[in-house]
Amino acid sequence: MSEKSQWGSKLGFILASAGSAIGLGAVWKFPYMTAANGGGGFLLVFLISTILIGFPLLLAEFALGRSAGVSAIKTFGKLGNNSKYNFIGWIGAFALFILLSFYSVIGGWILVYLGIEFGKLFQLGGTGDYAQLFSSIISNPAIALGAQAAFILLNIFIVSRGV
Repeated sequence: MSEKSQWGSKLGFILASAGSAIGLGAVWKFPYMTAANGGGGFLLVFLISTILIGFPLLLAEFALGRSAGVSAIKTFGKLGNNSKYNFIGWIGAFALFILLSFYSVIGGWILVYLGIEFGKLFQLGGTGDYAQLFSSIISNPAIALGAQAAFILLNIFIVSRGV
């Protein structure tokens, strides 16, 4: 019997869990939502909601994974004692595939912006016209696809090194 893979460190597990729970959408839209909905009051409601809703769901997911002891796709089939429930796991895997296609595009844009900002530290950056920069990124398939590919390769590298 093969040994089950485990997290490389507790910190890696905590960071991966936090990243999954928070998500890119929350980070991307959070400053706008905070400003549009009352600043500190919105922040308080957001944190309470995250603790009361997000944290219990995260714990439930951990409990499902630990009790089933199989892959995410097979978890519901094992817990339901019937492999016909495996389709629920496949739905989740498909949803993650779709989500990755979105995340990788946004992640590529972020890499381009980080490169521009890092270049400014050495006086290599542009003028700061971000609307024009964004327009040039999305209108040039080579830049957009190259940035997306760089983001995916960076993720492959990170995951291959052990999380």
